[in-house]
Amino acid sequence: MNATKTVRALGMGLATFFGGLLIAGQVLAADMMHKSGPFKGPKANTGFVAHSQDGGNQILTLSDDFKTPEAPDPHWQVIDTKGNVYMLQKLSIKGDKMNRKIVVPAYIKDIARVQMWCAFAETNLGEAVFEKPVMLSSR
Repeated sequence: MNATKTVRALGMGLATFFGGLLIAGQVLAADMMHKSGPFKGPKANTGFVAHSQDGGNQILTLSDDFKTPEAPDPHWQVIDTKGNVYMLQKLSIKGDKMNRKIVVPAYIKDIARVQMWCAFAETNLGEAVFEKPVMLSSR
């Protein structure tokens, strides 16, 4: 009987330990996600962008309420803390679909803001600013 109680206590202790690790992992993952302020601009003025990390990849994701700006050639554009501008993927893709999630290239070291940029008209359609710059620590 004592051996059974010991095994049960050990099992409960291990379950509690691993449950705590799971919760701690979720809290740390939540800390790794950064949310920008809302998009503001003449054409892109709904939703926000979030930064997260998936393995070794740095990911930018548009919120569900983001609407594709009406422009001929909208692209993702990132501006770092030094003012360097990086034009990335097209927003609109074949079949009326949208690149709602992109991987940030390794050469970008931090992100201060994200713009929707019209490559055809060479104009800012709207931008979302991070309260604190996102430091891409794995680079």
